[in-house]
Amino acid sequence: MKINPIFFIALGLFGVYTIEFGVVGILPAITERYNVSTSQAGMLVGVFALVIALCGPFMVLILSKYNRKIVMVVSLLIFAVSSLLSAYAPNFYVLLALRIIPALFHPVYFSLAFAAAVSLYPKEKSTQASAKAFVGTSMGMVLGIPITTYLVDQFSFEAAFIFCAVVNIAASVGIAIMLPNSSKAEKVSYGEQLGILRKVPLWINIGAATFIFAAMFSVYSYAAEYLEQVMGLSGKIVSIMLVIFGVGGVAGNLLAGRLIGKNRVRTTVFHPIVLAISFLLLYMGEKSIVPIIVIVVLWGAAHTSGLIVTQIWLTSEAPEAPEFATGLYISFINLGVSIGSLAGGWFITTTGMKGTIWSGLLFIMLALVCIAIKIVYFNRKGLEVKRVSNGAYLNSKEYENTGVE
Repeated sequence: MKINPIFFIALGLFGVYTIEFGVVGILPAITERYNVSTSQAGMLVGVFALVIALCGPFMVLILSKYNRKIVMVVSLLIFAVSSLLSAYAPNFYVLLALRIIPALFHPVYFSLAFAAAVSLYPKEKSTQASAKAFVGTSMGMVLGIPITTYLVDQFSFEAAFIFCAVVNIAASVGIAIMLPNSSKAEKVSYGEQLGILRKVPLWINIGAATFIFAAMFSVYSYAAEYLEQVMGLSGKIVSIMLVIFGVGGVAGNLLAGRLIGKNRVRTTVFHPIVLAISFLLLYMGEKSIVPIIVIVVLWGAAHTSGLIVTQIWLTSEAPEAPEFATGLYISFINLGVSIGSLAGGWFITTTGMKGTIWSGLLFIMLALVCIAIKIVYFNRKGLEVKRVSNGAYLNSKEYENTGVE
């Protein structure tokens, strides 16, 4: 049976997100191994996100003129080598430096992965293709932490990093063999790509994506503590709940892919509302196990579907430079992760553990304001959203240029 190339694209996304977030699961081992404080060890996450936020769009722009398949394979091999070196880093600062290298290529692989995934399917199935690729992203974000924690507990510190290396090597081999050579990035000049920065609607969508991720990670960054302190779950049950969260996330991601293909605007409005409902249910602090499972599934679905909803919403404003737009996307959502984590921590410090929910709801309100401004103001200026035969949504001027009746 022939394996679809999108499996290896998703595997690579799983690998890179396990590199980014999996280190959270082994922070205690890092503090002990290198004799550093928890806050110092936390820099491994913060520095990674900061490098992506600062350098992501520029790395994507610089490498956009090269063959997509080759850049993807090289990026995965860089992830693998940096993971292997990290397994045997002699001191903490070397380990920290080794985090910078994959962080530079993270947005490059992310951007090209989705462009490659979409190229494998007919245009009318582009959002479904993105959703399938996002399965790797969501699995890495949600399962990366428990996997690395398990590997350190059962085997060794090195095993967690070696696992990441093996995953990325496997993905690189699969893409090298299975991804069609015809899957190339279109040659778009640097000037044309940078030209999208003049679009006001793009910046409004960037704001919405950033606020949604700030909302998501205001709460998710403290998920384990919240489930334990507010919901009254034991450490072992919390681990199981995080896995259930991941299952709900995968299902929600695939569902969102279908819904956004039918109506992008409606799905984009609906998503933060569902996320807010999941937060309010968490705030109620249910103690019975069955309702908690239902809440966690809904939370996981709303959280993870934010990936595809915000990515499609943002990049839809720049169809002429999809890879650069995706680079901007990955940069700003990482900024959202940092803002949300800091804000959630501040709310917890000032108002208690449930304060993280108020932080999340605040950012959801800001996101909805951005979405409302984009839809109401720009639509009323004659930029009505129209659906064409390939499932894409275009403004009135773009629609006229298609010749569709």
